[in-house]
Amino acid sequence: MPAKSASASGSAGLRGGSLGVADIVFFVVAAAAPLAVVAGAAPLAFRLGGVGAAGAYVFSGLVYLACAAGLTAFARHVRSAGAFYAFVARGLGRPPAVGTAIVALISYALICFGFFGFLGFYAQSSIADLTGIDLHWSVYAFIGVAVVGVLGYRQITIGAKVLGVLMCAEVLILLAISVAVLATEGTSHFSLEPFSPARVLDSGAGGMFVMALGAFLGFESTAIYSEEAKNPARTVPRATYFAVAFLGIFYGFVTWIATAALGVDGLEELAGSDAFQGMYFLFASDYLGPWAKAAMDVLMITSLFAATLAFHNATSRYLFALGRERIMPRFFGAAHSRFASPARASLAVTIGAAALVLVTVLLNGDPYLHLLLWTNGVGIVGIVLLQLLCMIAVIRFFRRDRRGHGVFRVFIAPALGAVGLAVGLWLMLGNFELLTGMDGWANAWLVAPMIVLGLAGTAWAVRMRRRDPARYARLGNGEEASPESAEEG
Repeated sequence: MPAKSASASGSAGLRGGSLGVADIVFFVVAAAAPLAVVAGAAPLAFRLGGVGAAGAYVFSGLVYLACAAGLTAFARHVRSAGAFYAFVARGLGRPPAVGTAIVALISYALICFGFFGFLGFYAQSSIADLTGIDLHWSVYAFIGVAVVGVLGYRQITIGAKVLGVLMCAEVLILLAISVAVLATEGTSHFSLEPFSPARVLDSGAGGMFVMALGAFLGFESTAIYSEEAKNPARTVPRATYFAVAFLGIFYGFVTWIATAALGVDGLEELAGSDAFQGMYFLFASDYLGPWAKAAMDVLMITSLFAATLAFHNATSRYLFALGRERIMPRFFGAAHSRFASPARASLAVTIGAAALVLVTVLLNGDPYLHLLLWTNGVGIVGIVLLQLLCMIAVIRFFRRDRRGHGVFRVFIAPALGAVGLAVGLWLMLGNFELLTGMDGWANAWLVAPMIVLGLAGTAWAVRMRRRDPARYARLGNGEEASPESAEEG
């Protein structure tokens, strides 16, 4: 059944047929925040894992390409703005799906809220460097909350156009730096050592996978937009494969450029120094000139803004889907009669973000060390766990009937993806202190509430199965694709 238009469905549905491949790719790549990943996170990956970090990004891209095969096959048979929830419901059953939905909503919301701290942190320092105006970080965070809130409330295509422009600019500046490094250094520091298995899979370098796998968070959001996609049977798979392949190649190349600029020994020396965080800003200044450093400062802000907007949209759609299913209050499950957007859900996410920024300010917390790392540490673990469950759900869904799909796409690829995600999750939990800056039981207390709420959601669904079978039967149905649409493409 095709997605209903606003006119056809009143306030119940999102606007079908409003997004093409490029729109969805922009959302996924912008959510990954390429400039923030390369300039902000990659130097830490080098510090934790040495030159093998470039290979770790490529490895992570391959893991997510395997996941994408099963995910897009699944998306052709069930479409929902609450993708994880609907997929786990169809593959593993309704009780674990309800728990999944709660974990997904919390994870996306935490990442979204934390990015406002990241945005405020970089905006404060960059604007002070560029203009001499030094305002408190929360001023920029609250401005970001307001602008993102307006874009999310109105209409998704407005956000897609904004994200497209910002994403292209940040990719171009990184490519310009890469070309300048190659043109200047030539083959003097050429080395494939960053991609050697001994470097990438070194047991002592596991911490870098926290950064590498985290760089692809949001790739599954292509399925979240399936209700609004043009010809989703073709659009969603193409957008997913293109986005993941692009990010894997791009991250691998641009992080390898650090070796081309400094050599293996030089990169390890800089990564171990106190100046490691400014690595790519240093490249911009040295190889392109001071103007490039200034451009990087500006684009770092817009990169973080784009990522925050993308996660806001994803969080809003999860809350919308759960409201429609009455797992969350039904109030959130109504679309705007004019904009056909999840307006109420979007407004709730905006209020939540503003409240957390305010709490951080009142408690004199740090926008990076507390608001960003604590929230994103928990959110990243939650999403990787859900991606792993989703791969298991894919295999179980197709185990008796492959529905025309090949064995590789619905069994082998999801199994490979599940193994890669399991390894990544183990590495993340084993190096969780890198994300939070805390040790011991404090990290367990951060993660525990999300797990407990997820289990509580599962128990609630089991209870509903006994007390309200009719309502239970409606859980997790999403918007099932018609046989005709499922066979397209």
